[in-house]
Amino acid sequence: MAVAVGNCCFSALTSTVKFRSSVSIQPCFATSLWSSNGHALKPVSQSKRERASSSRKGSSSSSSSSAKSQPEKEAVPNKLSGNGDRWSVTGRGKKGQSQPTAYRSFGTQRKEKKEFAVDQKEQQVEPRSLQDADFLNAVVKVYCTHTAPDYSLPWQKQRQYTSTGSAFMIGDGKLLTNAHCVEHYTQVKVKRRGDDTKYVAKVLARGVDCDIALLSVESEEFWKGAEPLQLGSLPHLQEAVTVVGYPLGGDTISVTKGVVSRIEVTSYAHGSSDLLGIQIDAAINPGNSGGPAFNDQGECIGVAFQVYRSEEAENIGYVIPTTVVSHFLDDYERNGRYTGFPCLGVLLQKLENPALRACLKVESIEGVLVRRVEPTSDAHNVLKEGDVIVSFDDVHVGCEGTVPFRSNERIAFRYLISQKFAGDVSDLGIIRAGEFKKVKAVLNPRVHLVPFHIDGGQPSYLIIAGLVFTPLSEPLIDEECEDSIGLKLLAKARYSLARFKGEQIVILSQVLANEVNIGYEDMSNQQVLKLNGTQIRNIHHLAYLVDSCKDKYLVFEFEDNYITVLEREAATAASSCILKDYGIPSERSSDLLEPYVDSLGDNQAVNQDIGDSPVSNLEIGFDGIIWA
Repeated sequence: MAVAVGNCCFSALTSTVKFRSSVSIQPCFATSLWSSNGHALKPVSQSKRERASSSRKGSSSSSSSSAKSQPEKEAVPNKLSGNGDRWSVTGRGKKGQSQPTAYRSFGTQRKEKKEFAVDQKEQQVEPRSLQDADFLNAVVKVYCTHTAPDYSLPWQKQRQYTSTGSAFMIGDGKLLTNAHCVEHYTQVKVKRRGDDTKYVAKVLARGVDCDIALLSVESEEFWKGAEPLQLGSLPHLQEAVTVVGYPLGGDTISVTKGVVSRIEVTSYAHGSSDLLGIQIDAAINPGNSGGPAFNDQGECIGVAFQVYRSEEAENIGYVIPTTVVSHFLDDYERNGRYTGFPCLGVLLQKLENPALRACLKVESIEGVLVRRVEPTSDAHNVLKEGDVIVSFDDVHVGCEGTVPFRSNERIAFRYLISQKFAGDVSDLGIIRAGEFKKVKAVLNPRVHLVPFHIDGGQPSYLIIAGLVFTPLSEPLIDEECEDSIGLKLLAKARYSLARFKGEQIVILSQVLANEVNIGYEDMSNQQVLKLNGTQIRNIHHLAYLVDSCKDKYLVFEFEDNYITVLEREAATAASSCILKDYGIPSERSSDLLEPYVDSLGDNQAVNQDIGDSPVSNLEIGFDGIIWA
């Protein structure tokens, strides 16, 4: 997307926890804002003033419009923290918060003018053979205006900001770019090379997990003389690669060259997911996001999308391979929308130890142990803890959780899962109590208890007598600062699994002071568990319980047995006055106006507390553990 260098999260497998370390993975797009502290910011675009200053460096967009820059070295804190479903590498924050960096695209940091000038001189190359190549004309510059939600005040939006990135033509009036380049977009415009006219583009689909977005431009003038790019095959190691885009440092097209360093399952910062990725040593700078990478034959081999920042490593960039791009496009064509990459929903352990294999009655040196099965996955119906998966669609799985990949290569087992589409059925060969069996499991996208992105762009909320309730989400944790969330709630957000579709952790975000809620003004960021003795399943369920309540009092039960009691009629009478005093348009978000549908059914009881399906701190992505 735009240009902003920030901290991102590094997902070690498809985890439920994230770590924070002195490493930063950053999507590459230019932004107009800088980090207000050493932490990473969400993708933000590059302003005119910043584009004029070649002393600044960035890589993803930032989400705050008033942030200040700090030296890049300070932007890499040495803290650890888990975050559902991904590995956090570094973070960004508001008000001094730590940002969960589970491979998420974030902020920008500045460098000295002298150092940046050297980078531009050494890394920007435009060989004569490429200067007039037709395929360069298919690369366009993206200008995006973003308006992100305010998760702390969910009834309103934050101040808009702009960013720049890159995209390229793929034919049929469509363009490809990164999803983080058009996150929370309100307007998207594109400009061709050598043209001074900007054309309005429409966002057709966004794949958050694979960080790809599909755009369309209706203007016929824009497409005159255009030659779309052709997607090539997966490259090999040491193969030359050329990255083209519009990074920080100028307004014209930029070309950098390098070689393919590694091809393996990689953590995607923006979507906190693990998919096939190409590691290259070509320079990828803020603004390169969404730009194509070419081989020597001029074929597009992928999309530039993030970089790896560390004091111990240099020139590590990542490209989304054409296999992932083709999966995204096929998914869109099949369903008329993007449905996402599927997940098997099991936590696995390697079987390298001979004694462990003997105990499980596994005679061959293969297979991975099923440690946990997600309650929301179809595998929950066919797999048990203690099963050993030895094959996936008749492909043998090694004892390290790898499968054959091309010639003389092996790759993580979850690569096979990523080749499937939502709803596909997989054949699993398992060993259970020493007996070989074959079972079938339906693959579907993973259900996150605490989402990384909010569908629809605006969070749900419910205001009852000044008590503001909203579902817990990663963007809310980022905004509120992890320190203000509380360790117990934060641990639950990082490590717990959803037990049914639609489950949410509902929190009391804040209390809008009024006579009706005297004594509760200091409450904030606490999970509400029950209303009048009924366990709360999600924010919509809470709204339904309030609307259908006939009791004299509304009794809210929070964590640690904290109780809040409101007189129901007085609470209802005070609502209009509170909304007027605080300038709030409605007491609830529009999605809560729809009739409530019980996803569990009236006869199905919830035996555990909401969110109490924890993953232990031993399941946070060490080498022996992987989420498939």
